[in-house]
Amino acid sequence: MLDKNKVKLGIAPIGWTNDDMPDLGKEVTFEQCVSEMALAGFTGCEVGNKYPKDPAELHRYLDIRGMQVCNAWFSTFLTTKPYEETEKGFIEHITFLKAMGAKVVGVSEQGHSIQGTDLSVFDDKYVMNDDEWDALCTGLNKLGKVAKDMGIALTFHHHMGTVVQTEAEIDRLMENTDPELFSLLFDSGHLAYCDEDYMSVLKKYAKRIKHVHLKDIRPAVVAKVKENHLSFLQGVRMGTFTVPGDGAIDFAPIFQVLAENDYEGYVLVEAEQDPAIANPFEYAVKARKYIAEKAGL
Repeated sequence: MLDKNKVKLGIAPIGWTNDDMPDLGKEVTFEQCVSEMALAGFTGCEVGNKYPKDPAELHRYLDIRGMQVCNAWFSTFLTTKPYEETEKGFIEHITFLKAMGAKVVGVSEQGHSIQGTDLSVFDDKYVMNDDEWDALCTGLNKLGKVAKDMGIALTFHHHMGTVVQTEAEIDRLMENTDPELFSLLFDSGHLAYCDEDYMSVLKKYAKRIKHVHLKDIRPAVVAKVKENHLSFLQGVRMGTFTVPGDGAIDFAPIFQVLAENDYEGYVLVEAEQDPAIANPFEYAVKARKYIAEKAGL
């Protein structure tokens, strides 16, 4: 069981409104989203495009609901744009996060990413050359130093359709970054999606994990995506992802490894679905009950 004094439970707004496909959940208001998060029993959240951009205003909405921002996605383009362009936006981003009380920032390399395109997520993934690997790892170490100096820990989100998706790619990334400046955002769902051993990654890097996404998958839907050469976003619409307790992943071993390694921070439910098909509040409650049973949170 996880230590309630060290581990907090959050949920992402992407189940209510989808930033990549704004038609999914377009009718759901920001206030409905954060109210249902709190009602389902969550105390932390990530940030969606309907959230107020002003920290003071956002605090007004979250504080009264007993919630706080624990992370917000940041896209890096270290393999395709000058480092300085990424750093400028990064500083603005973590300044916002610090004002919201967050301790980590989750970054994902979007240079050469196909996650938001119509390309096949299994057939068309980009593979970096050595120069691109050097640019990515060097840039991430620099951003990690910037974040650390501002009191924020940089965590990296491996993700389907991006240049860091597989276990081997995660290994290379971890081997060439500074543990003092760079941590992993562990996401079970993205590793299971591409048939990688998520438990192997978890056990290997447990001491360098500072944020966790609890994402489950529906293997039958993933198989259709692969067979029909569909894109990442097409898969989302079909239901590739779901919340813990509703898919194929047994999270009990994941919670056990985190507990054994004295994990401290947030574990956060993130499962993008079509809210017209999968009612986000119902699925949030389902996830909350499952996590209480399996993790003791």
